[in-house]
Amino acid sequence: MAWPPMVSNITTPLLGLVDTAVVGHLGTAVHLGAVAIGASIFSFLFWAFGFLRMGSTGLTAQALGREDGRQVRALLLQSLAMGIGIGLLIVLLQAPIIDLAIYFMAPSAELEPWARAYCEARIYSAPAVLAGYALMGWFFGVQYSKGPLWMLLMINVANMVLDYVTVYYWDMASVGVAWATVVAHYLGVAFALVLAAKRLRQFEGHVPLIDLTKWHTYIELVQVNRYLFVRTILLLLVMTFFTAQGARQGDSILAANAVLLTFLMIISNALDGFAFSVEALCGEYLGRKKRELFQKVIKLSTAWALVAAVLLSLVFIVFGGLIIDLLTSVESVRADAKLYLPWLIAFPLLGIWSYMLDGIFIGTTSVKQMQNTMIISVLCVFFPLWYVTQGLGNHGLWLSMVLFFIARAVTLWWCYHRNIQQGVWF
Repeated sequence: MAWPPMVSNITTPLLGLVDTAVVGHLGTAVHLGAVAIGASIFSFLFWAFGFLRMGSTGLTAQALGREDGRQVRALLLQSLAMGIGIGLLIVLLQAPIIDLAIYFMAPSAELEPWARAYCEARIYSAPAVLAGYALMGWFFGVQYSKGPLWMLLMINVANMVLDYVTVYYWDMASVGVAWATVVAHYLGVAFALVLAAKRLRQFEGHVPLIDLTKWHTYIELVQVNRYLFVRTILLLLVMTFFTAQGARQGDSILAANAVLLTFLMIISNALDGFAFSVEALCGEYLGRKKRELFQKVIKLSTAWALVAAVLLSLVFIVFGGLIIDLLTSVESVRADAKLYLPWLIAFPLLGIWSYMLDGIFIGTTSVKQMQNTMIISVLCVFFPLWYVTQGLGNHGLWLSMVLFFIARAVTLWWCYHRNIQQGVWF
């Protein structure tokens, strides 16, 4: 089950990678910085609603284990309704959202108009992006792991073609990159809806559309999602703060960190392929009350994820410098990115544990513990470490990020061990 989500997740940062590569060869760091700031803003904004994927996966997997076809159907429709509704609200509130985001990111005077123009275009992708999250979560929950793969491949192929056309043929620079991403997301979601309609035929039951207008039918989804919302906001606060601190060290460091964050996204999305399988199978076996299979899945997935982490580190050791050169032709950015590359080489082996534990807790919908451990890791580890290591410059920033992921793993493992010992799940 792991390879389709692993491949599909690796394609996710290709949106950022292709965007970075296209504007990285325009001969200036301004457009690269504009895309970095804009992408960071929308990562924060959209992934604040990442619960649309995570909550849907755990609940759908458990409904699948109980053989409750009606609930499997209902969860898809409810998640889609929530995603599209939230997306439309974001579009309506775009002016204050963009003003606030630009204020907090504090780009340079030269960079600010380009970053704002990128945001004003990219925000129209909100309904499609959030509907895509709902579809991905449902696909993983019903163990149709190829669904997200086809959807994201469609998005990325369209994005690559449109990036090239808008930047090099229509001379739209970073604004063209934003519009390319918007159109690509709508094409991908339309294709995914066709796949979901075919998959629904496997599940018995009927959900009247009138039920989607009744708030009480959303209670279970909302209860799970409220904790995931807080957890995701905190995670994205860390990522956005990281980018903002890089910006305060100069446009070259900002652009270098943008390149290296592409490495981090590749790591995260590759290892999350195993975590998504854990979510689906742990949720199913919890619904079926099969403790031995539940624990077997965790052990096997973690072993294979560790193999993948080792391979990623080796790839970055051998090809890291070449990847940086491919992403940008600006020499100052290349030099800075290579200086901090060792942090990314070590990251797969240090970060794998938090990804796998996330999968267990999402599959079991033990999301309150996920929220609480994230609060501890952010407030008691990341920010204090950043404060005391400011003298180390960008190295201190990366050290704080690495130890933040380790703290997440340690606190989640303690909760996992406690849940097993006390019979919380079984």
